[in-house]
Amino acid sequence: MELHDGKPESPAMVRKRSRGLQIAIDNLLIILIVIAVFIGVGLGIGLRGVWDYEEYRKIYYLEYPGRLLLNMLKLLILPLIISSLVTGMADIGSHASGKLGAAAILYYMTTTLAAVITGIILVLSIHPGNSSDRDGITRAGSTLEADPLDSLLDLISQCFPENLVSACFERVITKFKVVKSDPRRNETHFQLYNLTETDNSSYATYTVDLAKPYLVSDSGMNVLGLVVFSIALGCIINHLGEEGLPLKNFFRSLNSCTMCLINIVIWYTPVGIIFLIASKFILTKDIGGVLNDMGMYMATVLGGLAIHGMVTLPTLYFIFTRKNPVTFAVNMSKALCTAWGTASSSATLPLTMDCLVNKNKININVVRFVAPVGATINMDGTALYEAVACIFIAQVNAKELSIADVIIVSLTATAAAVGAAGVPQAGLVTLVIVLTAVGLPAEDVTLILSIDWLLDRFRTAINVWGDAIGAGILDRFFGATFSTESSTAIEMPADDNENCSIHSRQDNTSDDSPPSYSGLHINDGFEPEKSATKL
Repeated sequence: MELHDGKPESPAMVRKRSRGLQIAIDNLLIILIVIAVFIGVGLGIGLRGVWDYEEYRKIYYLEYPGRLLLNMLKLLILPLIISSLVTGMADIGSHASGKLGAAAILYYMTTTLAAVITGIILVLSIHPGNSSDRDGITRAGSTLEADPLDSLLDLISQCFPENLVSACFERVITKFKVVKSDPRRNETHFQLYNLTETDNSSYATYTVDLAKPYLVSDSGMNVLGLVVFSIALGCIINHLGEEGLPLKNFFRSLNSCTMCLINIVIWYTPVGIIFLIASKFILTKDIGGVLNDMGMYMATVLGGLAIHGMVTLPTLYFIFTRKNPVTFAVNMSKALCTAWGTASSSATLPLTMDCLVNKNKININVVRFVAPVGATINMDGTALYEAVACIFIAQVNAKELSIADVIIVSLTATAAAVGAAGVPQAGLVTLVIVLTAVGLPAEDVTLILSIDWLLDRFRTAINVWGDAIGAGILDRFFGATFSTESSTAIEMPADDNENCSIHSRQDNTSDDSPPSYSGLHINDGFEPEKSATKL
């Protein structure tokens, strides 16, 4: 034991100094991430004067550290989602989980629709699109074809993948190919020339082009199918009771190991963010021209995201929890900065769960369900963006949208956001669905591609913020229930309470103390400080 003024330090002094050191380390990571964002912007702008945007090889190597970060974060998505959902559903009763699921879906739909309405009101009021600017706006990239009905059916089909292993790296979608029909009789030709049935001239029959649907495997994890399977498996394990305990312990241990890996990876986050942001700035051909052409459109999208993220969501949080949303936001800053840097809510999921559990003290069972499901289907920022982009494209095309069209846009954008993958620029795919629903040309999505890489970062941060607020609100109603259920889920030996105790939400831990991952499966990877120091 260390000496202080010639006297041994008390256990309380040791704990206080240790806690202060941990707080400094945790805040250091947040500071480093914020600094990394500014360094990335500065590096990107600085290198634009040295490198040309077409020096793809140099930019490819510059982006390499950032790709490593995305790879490491995405690597943890699969074990994190499966272990979190299975463990969470296995630890809570089926009745309580049903209520939690219904409440979560209600929250997701309500906030997503509120975001869409906010965006529609702003874009109709500001009117950023002008038909005279159509030819002056720089187009970029290419568009994809999508049909609203087929996309909806694909979304439902993806909930039930035919192969669980293939769902880890691909998903099935509907495509169309053009085929020739069988020869058809040309009635007009027969009547005009009074031909017989045996006439086989080339003018006697004709063929037409038909669109034939077929299924193809598209690269990318089928997160929705994995979520549905994990929830179902967790419920069955809970129902089996004693018989399902070995499987429950396996997934709990997997979850603890995954969280330990996350604690290591997040320290590389500042390095990766620097090079991800810098490379995007260099790849933009003409930043000044893009801002000049799309300035009002950008202002409309960012204004809508700001209203939703700084007014609507915090107000909901305060109304339902009676807690300060600013404190909640500060505690989520690490995840929000990472979401902005990576532009991927799925890649940010590990840090989102870490901040919710360890910083905001949200019940672990609530987080295990709400965070993975929210990262999959709750896309407030994407829905708002799609609504604004759709009406902006209509304004550029000088098409007046009726009230019915506006309603269709709002409902379609809300539904399409559910199917948007949590990866960079996935919203562009679902935007085509919204455009098609109101009869707008899908190829006009290229009008907004030049600035989408930047707006994508802001809407991803709002997506993650919406997931976090949802977890906070649902914890207000279900946290106490799940704490009670968890505390009685496993009986521990009386002589081993120190190392294998199940900690309730009244544990003697500081709100500012960072996670200490022990890897013990009973503690779910989150071990609070010991209440006494061994001498």
